[in-house]
Amino acid sequence: MNELQGRKLVLGVTGGVAAYKAAELVRLLVKAGADVHVVLTEGGARFVTAVTYQALSGNPVWTDLWDARMDNNMAHIDLSRDADAVLVAPATADCLARLAQGRADDLLTTLCLARDIPLLVAPAMNRQMWEHPATQRNAATLAGDGVTIIGPAAGEQACGEVGMGRMLEPEEILEAVIAFFTPKRLAGRKVVLTAGPTFEAVDPVRAITNTSSGKMGYALATACARAGAEVVLVSGPVALAAPAGVLRVDVRSALEMRAAVFDALPAADVFIGVAAVADYRPLQPAEHKIKKSGDTMRIELTPNPDILAEVASRPDAPFCVGFAAESRDLDAYAEGKRKNKKLPMLVGNLVADGMGGDDNTIALYDERGRHPLPRAAKSMLAQEIVEHLANLLAPAGREHN
Repeated sequence: MNELQGRKLVLGVTGGVAAYKAAELVRLLVKAGADVHVVLTEGGARFVTAVTYQALSGNPVWTDLWDARMDNNMAHIDLSRDADAVLVAPATADCLARLAQGRADDLLTTLCLARDIPLLVAPAMNRQMWEHPATQRNAATLAGDGVTIIGPAAGEQACGEVGMGRMLEPEEILEAVIAFFTPKRLAGRKVVLTAGPTFEAVDPVRAITNTSSGKMGYALATACARAGAEVVLVSGPVALAAPAGVLRVDVRSALEMRAAVFDALPAADVFIGVAAVADYRPLQPAEHKIKKSGDTMRIELTPNPDILAEVASRPDAPFCVGFAAESRDLDAYAEGKRKNKKLPMLVGNLVADGMGGDDNTIALYDERGRHPLPRAAKSMLAQEIVEHLANLLAPAGREHN
């Protein structure tokens, strides 16, 4: 996945225990396609050496304001001139103070003062240092100057105390960086979506369900949040973490999912039905576990509500996007479903192409016809879906504000 392909980042590493996380952050940024150039402070080098960062980034590491490797001996100028952003992780209390004061007494602070690109900082310090009024003033000053502050989080700290000040995990910082660069095509929009399977109980230990992993829905929730939307994700039982910046509501059955959707629907601009909702549920689930016998067992089933159709038929319906996973005749079934439910947009795929996996092959259907997309990771397809959705919303923006 190359969400940061073509991006050049300057990563400042200051002297905190969380510097060990910076090494993993470099690896993740590079894996996402970024060209990473590390600026290591004297304090940062006491925790993890330049050798590690050079090996992981594939680029020389910069430590000295007077480094002569630049032809003009101005690393503090040249490093940032063709970069897309400066990211400082970890950013200690001392670093925040010096940045807030406009100090320029080492390579990193001088570079930050001389930059003409965005600055992002990921604070990392003891809880009392973070909560100190001076640190809070410095953080507020930086935010007021347009600096993006990522974190911190609450948790166990190296000193043994527990509280705010812990640096976000590398994966969380990576997500924040990707979101920072994502155009906010859905800013000001509220998106409600469903994901995963439903679990229709037969008895206390058995159920009717399906093989949906929820990966497509979760990727789409992530993409919507990155694009600036307020996202409510109503999720069936899956083994996935809640996406950053997304409110997740956990449900099991189709009836629970329906109730949660309608609770979240007020003020929604968009509803996306990604979940693989079971078409039927047992009419009378057994109160106790059904014992095995030699007889044929019959289970009477009753239809589940069609959540997407209900939402789309409301007089105040949001912009509705459906999903169709078919085993054959995709175009006919997908377009038929879109028209029958009066959906402005539908995403279709063959079950064999994507159910439960990390990749998928999909086609988008709208009033202008069919728009096939090449096979790709679900995370990348989610970005394409959001882009298509944003384009369809744009002309109708006044109607869905």
